[in-house]
Amino acid sequence: MSKYDFRSPRLFIDAPLAAGAHVALEPAQAHYVGNVLRLTTGARVLVFNGRDGEWSSVLTLLRRGATLAVDAKTRAQTGTADLHYLFAPLKAARLDYMTQKAVEMGASRLLPVLTRHGQVTRVNVARMRANAIEAAEQCGILTVPDIGQPLALAQLIAGWDSRRQMVFCDEDAEVAGPIIALGGLVHGPLAVLIGPEGGFADDERAALLKLPNVVRLSLGPRILRADTAAVAALALVQAVLGDWA
Repeated sequence: MSKYDFRSPRLFIDAPLAAGAHVALEPAQAHYVGNVLRLTTGARVLVFNGRDGEWSSVLTLLRRGATLAVDAKTRAQTGTADLHYLFAPLKAARLDYMTQKAVEMGASRLLPVLTRHGQVTRVNVARMRANAIEAAEQCGILTVPDIGQPLALAQLIAGWDSRRQMVFCDEDAEVAGPIIALGGLVHGPLAVLIGPEGGFADDERAALLKLPNVVRLSLGPRILRADTAAVAALALVQAVLGDWA
């Protein structure tokens, strides 16, 4: 990552990328590069689509839009960790923050989970995806994670894939060394679950603990806000089992 180009603007382009391709920008992207970044014709822009790696391109501003001429690959496509982040939805600004941080921390899928004591029942999935794309653009990430539709906790449990290990962050768990607790898991498909600020109901907690391959984890002696807990839990998982190790 030391050789990564941090200065050039990056855009997520939902189109095939290859040398010689010409891509028309969406109106919002054209506005962004022309009026926000104030780029001019001939400027270099890095582009990625989550499939074909990262490419350098040359901007052409038009009267009614903009196009990019793709010319050279700058980075090959990398794989992603099979890491799902499951969470009780938050209110708008904090959900934006949490989405961005989960992407930065390497989550490959984000799934809102509706619980009994959750404070939010409706989720703007399109806004989540926009935040995920922005985080990937700004942080040099080559793949935008999948954003799932909200799912009731009971449905999540009923359809759970027993091959995926779950780190269940529970405020009622005994406070013990989280790194030691995670040491019992193996590298493979993984999920991290953060509940609502109202806590899990007793029957929800009991149902989760009946699932196979579940580790109940405390995040320390202090109660964390849900968005803080997201960063703490994902950092622990990446340090012990993920691409930080």
